[in-house]
Amino acid sequence: MVHPQRDEQPWIDEIVAEVRSAREQLFAACDYDLEKLAKRLRQNQKVSGRAVVTFPRRMPAKGVSA
Repeated sequence: MVHPQRDEQPWIDEIVAEVRSAREQLFAACDYDLEKLAKRLRQNQKVSGRAVVTFPRRMPAKGVSA
């Protein structure tokens, strides 16, 4: 069934919009440089005082393809 075109605005998820806005602000603060952003996030991680969990690298099994 074909619906007639509507003049309604698309639905906007407020949470998604907030996350995208925060991401844009963080990236803009680092001059849109991914290396600067990663460095800033690592610095924030260090000063947060929270435990950082890292796992050893896992190598794919031989003969298994993705």
